[in-house]
Amino acid sequence: MTCQLPYDCLSEIFEYLKGDKTALYSCLLVNRLWCKSSVRILWRDIWNLRYSMAYKHRPKVTSTILISILVACLPNESKELLYKNGIFIPTPTSKQPLFNYAAFCQVLSIYEICRIIDEVLEEDKNYLVVNEVIKMLMNEISSLKILTYYSNNGIPDKISFTCFSEERDCLIDLSELHCSSNLSSEFFYQLSQICQKLQSITIDFENMDFGISFELKELILLQNNLKNLTLSAFKGGDWTDIMPALIKHSNTLTRLHLSSNNGNLPLLFVALFPNLQEIKFSFVSSAGYPHFEDFNELQYVNFHKLQILNFPYQCPKLECMMKFLENNGKNLKEIYIAKSNNGLNLTIAKFCPNLKNLFTIFKNDELDILKIIFNSCQYLESIEIWCGNTYLSEKEVLETIAKHSPKNFCELKMYNNSISKLIPKDLETFFISWLNRIPKKLLTLIIIKEDYNSLEDDEENMKIIDKYENLGVIKFETKFYDED
Repeated sequence: MTCQLPYDCLSEIFEYLKGDKTALYSCLLVNRLWCKSSVRILWRDIWNLRYSMAYKHRPKVTSTILISILVACLPNESKELLYKNGIFIPTPTSKQPLFNYAAFCQVLSIYEICRIIDEVLEEDKNYLVVNEVIKMLMNEISSLKILTYYSNNGIPDKISFTCFSEERDCLIDLSELHCSSNLSSEFFYQLSQICQKLQSITIDFENMDFGISFELKELILLQNNLKNLTLSAFKGGDWTDIMPALIKHSNTLTRLHLSSNNGNLPLLFVALFPNLQEIKFSFVSSAGYPHFEDFNELQYVNFHKLQILNFPYQCPKLECMMKFLENNGKNLKEIYIAKSNNGLNLTIAKFCPNLKNLFTIFKNDELDILKIIFNSCQYLESIEIWCGNTYLSEKEVLETIAKHSPKNFCELKMYNNSISKLIPKDLETFFISWLNRIPKKLLTLIIIKEDYNSLEDDEENMKIIDKYENLGVIKFETKFYDED
């Protein structure tokens, strides 16, 4: 006699699996009750599911499958409108779908809707499908959490905003917005009348011919608890005009991410946010330091709550970075700096004793500096290191990790910018050393790879990795260099 768990229990269990889309997908196939419990979670962010399920032989949710399901969920009047306009999209079945999938959504990506419809249809009336799908989702979703709307294709100019009227209660609790700065002022006006609980805003600044609309500034100004802000400026974009609207949020903002390939954009406004816990500057330029002129003054500002500092591409002048770390390093838990030298690394060792996660560059003659960091940063749990060519070798990194890493250390990420030279004997020696460490701790070993060979491409290396993974000594993962 089989025992069936109640629906509420299943739903609670599946909540713990929400990060594992492959496991949730398999639950769809067990029985109707399991399917009902898991499909609600999978459809919360169906747009992300298209990408997260597409790797490592996972089932892929294609554009054709997704748009056919959405069209099947449309009300009859919408289907008739598409039919009258000569738009025919096959649906999985002539019957109504098993579930009202649209009602499960908590994330609405107008950008993805436009994109998948463009992929599936080659019509000049695609905007009609977009409008009907958006209208249906807005009617069916009870509480929308995330809205994404970018203007980098032709359809958004023809989107109707009547569904964003004040009658749409699903927008009241919207907490996250991703958008372009040059969207219709009507869109920003409708949102500003409804959404005042946004905690996270991401804005892409492009095509600044007409400046920033008053309605966008008003939308920013009216938020009551803005915590996360991401500003991206490309193709001549500029965030200068919204600076006055941001001042209101000087006490609530805790995370700031600035991204650009345009030089000389203002940075001094960062000093207006004393409660920042995370700062990320993603600037890309081949012209040295044009983005960081303001950092000459920012280096002296104290951010007493700062825990995460991230420079994934270009960095300020290293002497400015060293002064900034001298003022702000004590509370830092995570540092990611893609440009470095021995002076900056020694500054990290001296002024950042509470680090848990670190990525910095070590040249092939800086092994002693790595040991100094391990000795000084006794709370360090994870480090990412580049190996090969002008960087440290894999062998000496592993030997140093085994002998000198602090007791809480449990994660090593290695990226090799050349063909791996690590031989199986050295790899097993490292695993044996780790096995004998006190206190014993499972090590997560993550290999970040590109097109050329890395250590896991060697069959003998993989046998050793499998052996020690089965023994519970390590957990092994691979990621691609551009994978988040």
